[in-house]
Amino acid sequence: MNYNSDFKYDLELGKIGEEALGNLLSDQKIEVKTDFHLADTNNLAVEYASRGKYSGISTTEAEWFAFVEGNDQDTIILVKTDRLKSLCKKSFSRKVPGGDNNTSRLVLIPFHKILER
Repeated sequence: MNYNSDFKYDLELGKIGEEALGNLLSDQKIEVKTDFHLADTNNLAVEYASRGKYSGISTTEAEWFAFVEGNDQDTIILVKTDRLKSLCKKSFSRKVPGGDNNTSRLVLIPFHKILER
C-alpha cells in the first residue's frame, strides 16, 4: 500500500476495517477458546479430539476461532477456521496431550506463524 498523508483517505481505509469487524461479530459463528498458557508458551493450543472422539477444530461449524488470552483477558486473536485448520497441518505444528487429565489431543501452533503469509 502506498503512503498517503491525507486523513480523509486514511479514515476511509479505517472504516473498511471497522465494517469487516462489525460484520464478523454480528453475522458469523465464532468459536471462543480461553488459553491460559498463551502468554507463557507463545503457542496457540487447538483441540482436535477429546476422550477418543473428534472435537474442537475437527467438528466445529464456526467460521472463525477467537483465542482469548486467559490471564488478563486483554488480548483476543481472531483466525478464520479454514486458515487455522491449514496451520494445524503444517510441519511446524506439533500434537500434544492436554485438557483435563490429558484426555484431549491438541495441536500447538507457534503464535508468530499466525501472522505469516
